[in-house]
Amino acid sequence: MTDWSLQELSRIGDAEELEIAPLHSDGSHRRPTPVWVVRIGDDLYVRAHRGRRGVWFSATQEQHRGHISSGGVDRDVEFVDEPDAARNDEIDAAYRSKYGHYGARYVEPMLADAARAAILKLVP
Repeated sequence: MTDWSLQELSRIGDAEELEIAPLHSDGSHRRPTPVWVVRIGDDLYVRAHRGRRGVWFSATQEQHRGHISSGGVDRDVEFVDEPDAARNDEIDAAYRSKYGHYGARYVEPMLADAARAAILKLVP
């Protein structure tokens, strides 16, 4: 397994959105979906505002692999469920900090229980 480079972490962490394309069962990529991404230390996280039943999130659960594009970085990744409640609190804070300028209407769904249950760590 390869780690993220500092440049990749910075570029993706500073980007407004990330395009996520989970793999189909036949190994081809699904159509990319734009999502919000946050960085905490050397880790990158995404949440599904519609929860685990959301289309793109459900697709990540089939193969747990796919491709991301963000900030000029293109990488194949593994999607790892993040069950750590303490980390979830950090992720809430990161979403508030990074995306708070959009207002509560857009940020609050990303902090709701459904989204908190649908969080993935992106591992290159």
